[in-house]
Amino acid sequence: MIITLTANPSLDRTIELAAPLARGAVQRATANHQESGGKGVNVCRALSAGGAEALAILPGHEDDPVLTGLHSAGVPYRNLPIAAALRSNVTLTEPDGTTTKINEPGPALNQREAHALIDLVVELSDDARWLVLAGSLPPGLAPDYYAEVVRTVRNRLGDRAPLIALDASEAALIAAIENNAAPDLLKPNAEELSQLTGIGVGDSLEDQQDLAVEAATRLLARGVRSVLATLGSKGALLVTADGAWHAQHPPITAISTVGAGDSALAGYLLAQTRGASAPDCLRQAVAHGSAAASLPGSTVPALHQTTPDAVTVRALASTHASPNHP
Repeated sequence: MIITLTANPSLDRTIELAAPLARGAVQRATANHQESGGKGVNVCRALSAGGAEALAILPGHEDDPVLTGLHSAGVPYRNLPIAAALRSNVTLTEPDGTTTKINEPGPALNQREAHALIDLVVELSDDARWLVLAGSLPPGLAPDYYAEVVRTVRNRLGDRAPLIALDASEAALIAAIENNAAPDLLKPNAEELSQLTGIGVGDSLEDQQDLAVEAATRLLARGVRSVLATLGSKGALLVTADGAWHAQHPPITAISTVGAGDSALAGYLLAQTRGASAPDCLRQAVAHGSAAASLPGSTVPALHQTTPDAVTVRALASTHASPNHP
């Protein structure tokens, strides 16, 4: 079982434009798509589409469109009831794949709800294989909330605690690392990898893989066991104590990049739970991310829609700095 926590879920609406976005003008959409979303929800959807046993944990009342959407899609979930409606996000996609996102902040969670959500995570994570903490935090939660979740799960469950993957950004990501959350798998993009380590500038690590390896190795030295860094169109990087690898898929026609990173994480977990080697886990991650980018909206790919055989994986020089990867 793989458990995902989405503290700030959303109803994601993607609008496809026939021409580049023109600010201040009236434009007609060619298509629109609507899915239950939030990073952890997207990961769970992709895992379910890949045949894995997965469960999404999220706040929300039963008749919220996000939850009814999960029910209609057959995605297993457990919710913590709250009174407020969940947020809606809007994404505009242009013909060349350019994506513009407008994300609402989401409903605030009070301290009782925040603690109850952690209790639910602990209960359902008992003897799970992985726990995925993903996405932004809603108003009302401290930036170190993910660190609190990690500590609580590991302290209460001990040897029964699952491996933990973290995919967050900005203050939530920085606070988790600074508070020694030390996940078993960290999935930053190039900008987040630079932000965490001070190496590189912005997306420069996409083009400078040696610097990306150096940055990931610094995170291993801080207790992170594996770093899966997505590099946009330049593929992805996996760095563990056993080595470093880069993988890239042949060019695709990108329709929407929304959720591509979430699908990449799901692809990695699908392969890892089936006993694949580290390079093959990376291969499936890139195959999943590429397949997702070629689909409309935040649609996640089924396993048969991915092409791992097309992905090229090569070993890179690395510095060993942590225990064996999960």
